[in-house]
Amino acid sequence: MLLAEDDRAIRHALERALTLEGYAVTAVADGVEALAQAHRTPPDVLLLDVMMPGIDGLQVCRVLRAEGDRTPILMLTALVETADRIAGLDAGADDYVVKPFDVEEVFARLRALLRRTSPAPAGEPGPARDAQLSDRQIEGASIRMDLQARRAWRAGRELELTRTEFELLELLVRNAGIVLDHATIYDRIWGYDFGPGSKNLAVYVGYLRRKLDAPGAPQLIHTVRGVGYVLREE
Repeated sequence: MLLAEDDRAIRHALERALTLEGYAVTAVADGVEALAQAHRTPPDVLLLDVMMPGIDGLQVCRVLRAEGDRTPILMLTALVETADRIAGLDAGADDYVVKPFDVEEVFARLRALLRRTSPAPAGEPGPARDAQLSDRQIEGASIRMDLQARRAWRAGRELELTRTEFELLELLVRNAGIVLDHATIYDRIWGYDFGPGSKNLAVYVGYLRRKLDAPGAPQLIHTVRGVGYVLREE
């Protein structure tokens, strides 16, 4: 794991906690060092502070994603506005934790990211309701996804998705026409329910809608108030 945090006290505290949790941690103090270390020894996961001198965490994300690096990235941010969180997702981050944070939440989000990037056991079944499923492609509600190539299209238009957006869309396509409640989505995508006060899911759904919905095209992801979300064509 690569940890980049310019606050010395937070960096040392996280490094100790993560090491005790069993992670092999390389800790650096800024974005320049983070990029250099990521190029020297590619980590399994990155934990990046957003606000760092010189090259900040968002710029580190953008550089790595532009290079084709798909290593999962968890952002640490003191910025709590939705627009700030969306900026992190747009830069290529997979998830974020808002400061001040509980270290157990950091552990939970890291476990979820690593679990999602680990190969699934051979032959493990997955739900395929209302979707045409092959070894590598699924379709539903005008969405086509190539699971092996990690590519997705709506009506022939390719979508540029982050890892988490892709997995959220895959879950919705596999269950097209079925209302998925918040707890189910949190469990399947993050492996952890962050509680009724969390805006995490709403942010990702909103951002995914922006990428899916073209002018004049019908909305595909619908909110079922008090329950969750459903993918369907009206």
